[in-house]
This record gives sequence, structure tokens and C-alpha cells, in this order.
Amino acid sequence: MNDAVTDQPALIELAGVTKIYGTGSAEMKALRGVDLCIRQGEFVAVMGPSGSGKSTSMNILGCLDTPTGGSYRFMGVEVGDLTRDQRALLRRNYLGFVFQGFNLLKRTSALENVELPLIYRGDFLSERRRRASEALAQVGLAGWEHHTPGELSGGQQQRVAIARAMVADPVVLLADEPTGNLDSERSVEIMGLLTAINRDKGVTVIMVTHEPDMAAYAKRVIRFRDGLIETDGHHEGGAT
Repeated sequence: MNDAVTDQPALIELAGVTKIYGTGSAEMKALRGVDLCIRQGEFVAVMGPSGSGKSTSMNILGCLDTPTGGSYRFMGVEVGDLTRDQRALLRRNYLGFVFQGFNLLKRTSALENVELPLIYRGDFLSERRRRASEALAQVGLAGWEHHTPGELSGGQQQRVAIARAMVADPVVLLADEPTGNLDSERSVEIMGLLTAINRDKGVTVIMVTHEPDMAAYAKRVIRFRDGLIETDGHHEGGAT
């Protein structure tokens, strides 16, 4: 593991985190006591079969769901003590999200899609346009600002989604199967982009994937099974 990353304080800490859905005979233990520490600047791939707990963990890390038990600390703050509004502010100001299905507004231009997080944050129109244009340029889409998703390829749509995730300068980028809807060539392009964001901007990237060749871009791979972390290892690989 990179010494510079090792020296960073803990950014994310899970201690004994459990998540139970349903009650009685319908009870399902999605997480059974997960301990996890992620430091600023890491690129982590999260793997595991369906029902292993990886998606539940990502939802908790993204403040989209709350644990049943245990502790989740983000930058030293106990997330469980935050109100719903405070968790929304944490998502808005510190987290960026990229999804397998892109989640773009279909009748809205690339520029307007990227602007959305800044609208929620209350930025002025001129500032939103400037930042959104810069974000699109950084993902290689200068000149495509006024195209709608229907006029873009799958790879271009995912680039718009990454620009939208990055426009508010998040501390953490959470990517859920970001190459799941792309062919191999476009997948390599997107992984190169995520690697550059991690390397050049110091953004912590946490990515769920079921594809080993995509996980190979990360410096650390965590595997879930039956609601627990089965393995957690670093490797010197990690594509550059």
C-alpha cells in the first residue's frame, strides 16, 4: 500500500455494523458485524456474490441507508447521530455517486445534468454553468454540452454521470458497477478516468464490481460473503 495513503487518517470507519431487514420469520441479516477502515486517497474495489452484503454496505457508506447496529464514522463524525437533513448535507457536500444505469435525465442536456448537484447546493446560474462546463471538459466531453443522453453513446453517458458526480468536488466517489452496461473498450476508458480522478485529485474511490479485470484497477479489493468481509487485501497492481 502507498505510504502516503497509509499515513492518512481514517476517512471511513465501520465497527460492528449490522443491517437487518424484516422481522420474525421474514428477518434477513444483510450485514452481520462488519469492521472496515478506508483512508483518504484509497481506490477500493468491493466484490462478492449477490446477497453477500456489498450493496448494503455501499448504501450505508453513501448515507442512503442506516445500520441496524454498530458504528459508522465519516471523517471522525458518528453518522448515526446525524439527522436525516444532516445526512443529506453530508451526501451533497462530500459524496459523489456513479451508477450502472447512468441515471441521467433523458430530456435534459449533458450540461444541465451535470449542473444538478450545484442546483441542490444553491449555486448561482453563472457559477453552475462554469463548473459544469469544466467538469465535462475534464471527462473529455468539451463540445457535447448541449447533447441529450439519447444523442450520446453509453460510454459518453457514463462520462456525463462521472462529471456530475465530480462537479461538487466530493471527498469520496462511490461507483456501483460503473462499467456494467458498457463494452470492454468503453469499460477500459471509464476505469482509466476513475483511476485518474483517484491519482490526480486524491479522491477516494469505492467501487462495487463483479468483474475481476475491473477490480484489478483498484489498489485494494474487499470481498463480501454472507454479510461479512471474507477477504481484504492490497496489491501492488492497480492500473495507472
